[in-house]
Amino acid sequence: MTTMSLETENPILAPASAFETMRHAMVASQLRTNAVNDQRVVAAMARVPREQFMPEGVRSIAYRDAAIPLGGGRHVNVPMATGRLLTEAYLTATDRVLLIGAATGYTAAVLSEIVGSVVAVESDPALLAIARTALAGVGNVELVEGPMQDGHAAGAPYDVLIVDGAVESVPDALIAQVRPDGRVTAGIAERGLTRLASGRKTDGGFALVAFVDVECVVLPGFETPKPFRF
Repeated sequence: MTTMSLETENPILAPASAFETMRHAMVASQLRTNAVNDQRVVAAMARVPREQFMPEGVRSIAYRDAAIPLGGGRHVNVPMATGRLLTEAYLTATDRVLLIGAATGYTAAVLSEIVGSVVAVESDPALLAIARTALAGVGNVELVEGPMQDGHAAGAPYDVLIVDGAVESVPDALIAQVRPDGRVTAGIAERGLTRLASGRKTDGGFALVAFVDVECVVLPGFETPKPFRF
């Protein structure tokens, strides 16, 4: 578990005090009012400077209650969606977490304050470059570049799998990397809607149960092949 202490270095964008005010407003109006009730998650999101995980052009809207564009069709997930996914994962201080959809590293940074270690997988090298800079010095996060749907089997088994975005289904390859009785939270995209879901892997199988319909960014590479029609 690592405690971050990062400060903005570009006063032209916004003074650090302004970002801090926006951060605490996010906690009060977006998290606490929407069942993000794990106090460790709330405290970590109140500490981690979200703006430092954004491209310069969008830092001023880092705490907006919406997905933030990163280019190339990718977005930083909505704060409430990320907070609910982490809350429903029932994290512990010794957990080894596999995070899918690392993007620019923000969720990995939040997790680093709560759990033992994080393996964060991202397919976009430009986003990973931002993450590596923002997470420099955070020792319990490993960033992995590769197809998100493949995860990182070399580090398995994991106690928790978190997909920080919506997918049509969670691939079996990812579930296989979770230890028995491990926990999974993910966004699910279906018929143009997104919802958050959670589940637990058992010897008898695995299933996700949706717990809230909410805006959640859709991750590429998880599309279910459509059946061929004559």
